[in-house]
Amino acid sequence: MKKQVYQWLAGILCVTGPLADQTIAAAPATVTPAVQWKEFHSVAGKCTLIFPDVPEHVSEKMAMPDQGYELKYDAYISALNQETVFMLLVAQYPEFVDESYAQMSLEGFLNGILTHNPNNQLIFADLVLVNGREVLDFHIRTGNVYFKGRAMMVKNSLYLMAMECNIPNYDDTYYKNFVNSFKLLEDAAIKASKK
Repeated sequence: MKKQVYQWLAGILCVTGPLADQTIAAAPATVTPAVQWKEFHSVAGKCTLIFPDVPEHVSEKMAMPDQGYELKYDAYISALNQETVFMLLVAQYPEFVDESYAQMSLEGFLNGILTHNPNNQLIFADLVLVNGREVLDFHIRTGNVYFKGRAMMVKNSLYLMAMECNIPNYDDTYYKNFVNSFKLLEDAAIKASKK
């Protein structure tokens, strides 16, 4: 399953151009007692998130010659079991790319994923507000595999939280537990200063 996640990751990185021109409420997190979720702090992404186990970390820079810049990304991948994998991707764009392109970037991102593999079938995609930020929630099926995730732009960074699993092993509780645990450290600092 991890090999397939790395293939998704390669596809995602091929299509994360922030100026793509194509078109696309959080439930409270619940902790599943059978899994001892571990809080993880991403220094690169300035965020926290829980994973079912300590994630593997991949950090790379990719030349984007068509756009004329370099894309830096950090990916964190953790398996719940052989059939279920969780991922956090943080892609950092140059300073000139910012949140004002968020909706266009998220829509282009989703369309890029869908066109990367002709077997990808979109189950749903919704732009929603979560903690005052516009996010893209999506669910894709490829054969016997679900790829469900949430993507958002914050300043010049794209965040993607996703779960990939074989369809018989799909458990929405695990997915909600994962994505709803995501916190930006700057948002937490702002909330703390208002108290």
